[in-house]
Amino acid sequence: MPTAAAQLYEQDFVRWAESQADALRDAARSGANLPIDWDNLIEEVESLARSERRELRNRLATVIEHLLKLEHSPAPEPRAGWRETVRRERRAIEHLLEDSPSLKAEVARMIERDSYPTANDVAETLKVYGEATPAVLAKVLGARYDADQVLGDWFPDRSDLGTPLP
Repeated sequence: MPTAAAQLYEQDFVRWAESQADALRDAARSGANLPIDWDNLIEEVESLARSERRELRNRLATVIEHLLKLEHSPAPEPRAGWRETVRRERRAIEHLLEDSPSLKAEVARMIERDSYPTANDVAETLKVYGEATPAVLAKVLGARYDADQVLGDWFPDRSDLGTPLP
């Protein structure tokens, strides 16, 4: 019969890594006479959870970046590629959240915190390609998406701009 820690590993990798770091910290404080580099071992186990968070943040930023481009870039191409990138990243996020359901509670905060830097990057890209009017830049920098838009099947509707949807 699997231990509670083994079950947690299967249910939520991030919570498992955090709980294992806590258990290691407790063992280190107990003065166990084992030839273990406690501080670095704890740091490495904690870094597993940080790595999962970093991956989630990066994938969310990629989705937001491509949604912003789809919504605000007048470029007819590579719209299909942007949509495929959004779909691919959404699938990867879904898998990541299946492995670490505790991260779901952090998604909205990550989207809110990372949207503005991503919008700045998109604004700079639009400037480089000559697609940045002051009105477009204002819309990009003011755009905010919620978790349902970022993670669901939502795509911006460009029909009001006369841009055909791919």
